[in-house]
Amino acid sequence: MKKLILIAIAQFFILGLKAQTAEDSVKTAINQMFAAMKSSDAKSLRECFADSAILQTITRSGTIRNESVDEFAKQISTLPKDSADERISFETLKVDDGLAIAWTPYNFYYAGKFSHCGVNSFQLVRQNGRWKIQYLIDTRRRVGCK
Repeated sequence: MKKLILIAIAQFFILGLKAQTAEDSVKTAINQMFAAMKSSDAKSLRECFADSAILQTITRSGTIRNESVDEFAKQISTLPKDSADERISFETLKVDDGLAIAWTPYNFYYAGKFSHCGVNSFQLVRQNGRWKIQYLIDTRRRVGCK
């Protein structure tokens, strides 16, 4: 009888554990990038991106500014730890095989003070079993923020 009870308890815990979905894995990859930003960890930040990743920002004047992953990581590494705090929400997330897209509105805080808001548009690719950011473009503004 004890054995049956132990088996029943074990099954309860095993079945209660939720396997991580592809969507969860994509969210984890994106959240790792923001955790690396917040901790000013250039090495961890670089590891979030594919080797051929493209980073762009749509400026207030409407032009598109390009930045390399190395430039971005170098800039982040100069910031005091915990000063760059980008708070996102996952509004849209789609996955098909080894390709994923995410649309993440955000509010950015620097040193605890609100700086700006906008939207990030991510494209991720699955490489060697890990999601990597292949393309990231964002908007930035100070009005119309939530």
